Amino acid sequence: MVRPLSLAALLAAIALGPGVVPAASAGTVYRCEGASGTSYASDPVKGSKCKSVAGYTDAPAAVPAASKTRSAAPSSNTRKIVQGEVYSYVKDGVRHYSSKRPRGSEGAQAMRTISYSFIESCYACAASGSVDFGNVRLNTSAFQSEVAEAAREYGVDEAVVRAIIHAESAFNPQAISRVGAQGLMQLMPATAERFGVANAFDATQNIRGGVKYLAWLLKRFDGNLTLAAAGYNAGEGAVDKYDGVPPYQETQRYVQRVGVLADRYRGALAAR
Repeated sequence: MVRPLSLAALLAAIALGPGVVPAASAGTVYRCEGASGTSYASDPVKGSKCKSVAGYTDAPAAVPAASKTRSAAPSSNTRKIVQGEVYSYVKDGVRHYSSKRPRGSEGAQAMRTISYSFIESCYACAASGSVDFGNVRLNTSAFQSEVAEAAREYGVDEAVVRAIIHAESAFNPQAISRVGAQGLMQLMPATAERFGVANAFDATQNIRGGVKYLAWLLKRFDGNLTLAAAGYNAGEGAVDKYDGVPPYQETQRYVQRVGVLADRYRGALAAR
């Protein structure tokens, strides 16, 4: 039986390029060249020239189009960002994802267009100093009701929630990273499942799940934002192992930048 390819695996295959295999693997991605152009599938496509390009694991299968009514903070970081569209269609009873729009009757069945943004790492994780987090433009309006409601429900400072969202995705609800982190608060699939998020690309679910996780971390580390942020980036186990912020350069950058953003958001929200 041909197994449909998960969308997360396809985006990784397109953005990373042939020959790059994600860390966890549950199958194989085939890149197939045929009369209709390039397509990706979990089994060789009949009548096309195919070769293995990546491994994959299952993940949520739909990334919603960006909302036209919600603004996102500009991203000037130098980390790799790939924006694009994927065409999804059913052929011979199997759903395929392709970087090119299918032609003729091939794409007539349940064809849809999916937008995505592939990011190398979180916004505040990059080693580059091109972004001054003490002066980068803040975003106090995007997802205002969702952030406020989740912050109130789980007892987390709204400024901290906005700092984490800004640090993770710069308010991009379509973001997916190299390691598979998804959506506004860059939830890993296991974390999303752990905190009740069925679709990490749904902004309301993502924010609620991310804030619930953040509240859990803050409680675990006695309200210490530095340790909670370190746990959010590197995992609570790493914080326990090193009895503090792990000696990872990315995590140390992330913790410092989250602290700066949180302080700035407190001031901005108080003045709003």
